[in-house]
Amino acid sequence: MAPPLDPPPLSADLLLRAYAMGVFPMAESRDDPRVFWVDPEARGIFPLDGFNISRSLARTIRRAPFHIALNRDFAGTVAACADRDETWINTTIFGLYNDLHRLGHAHSLELWDGDTLVGGVYGVTLGRAFFGESMFSRRRDASKIALAYLTRHLSDTGFTLFDTQFLTPHLASLGAVEIPRAAYHEMLEQALSHGVADITSRSLPDAQSVVQRKTQTS
Repeated sequence: MAPPLDPPPLSADLLLRAYAMGVFPMAESRDDPRVFWVDPEARGIFPLDGFNISRSLARTIRRAPFHIALNRDFAGTVAACADRDETWINTTIFGLYNDLHRLGHAHSLELWDGDTLVGGVYGVTLGRAFFGESMFSRRRDASKIALAYLTRHLSDTGFTLFDTQFLTPHLASLGAVEIPRAAYHEMLEQALSHGVADITSRSLPDAQSVVQRKTQTS
C-alpha cells in the first residue's frame, strides 16, 4: 500500500483555490501553528443593498469623525484584528494574508483618527466576491462605520457577494443574514463566473452617499 500523500504546503495560491471552493482557513489560537479548513453548514452574508444604518449611526457617519482609507496599512489592520485575548489569526495565517495582499487579492478598509488606526475590516477578493475575514474597533461605532462604507464600496465597484463566514448578533443587527451552504455555493459560483470586480477601481464613497444608499432604521 502506498504511503499517504502529504498535504500541499500552505500558500497564497492554495488559499485562493480554497476560497473558490467555499472553504476558508482558521487556527485554534494565536500560538497554535496548525491551520484547519472550514466550510460551515450555514453561511453569513451581507446583502449589498440591505445594510442597516440606525439614525444615530447615520448622524455619526455624517459628522465624518474619521478619515476612511483603503489599503493604507493592511498589515496593521490584520495585526489589530488579531490583538485580542482569543484569535484565530496565527503567524502562518498572518503571513498568508499579507502574501495575498501583495498579490492584489486581500484588502483593508481603515478608519483613521489623525495618524492613529482606530478601526477597520479586511478580507479577500476573488472574482466578484469579497470574503470578509475580521474587523476591529478602538472607537465607538468604528467597526459599524467601516462595514457601512465597505458594503457601499463593494456595490459601487461591481461585487455581488459579501461573505461574512458566520452570522453574529452584531452582524445580524446591521443586516447580515444566514443562508444554507448549498445556497451560498450557488452565489459563490455566480460571483466567480461573471468577471472580476476591482475594489481599487474607484475612490471610496463620501459620507452622505453611504447614508443615502443604506436602509434607515430607528
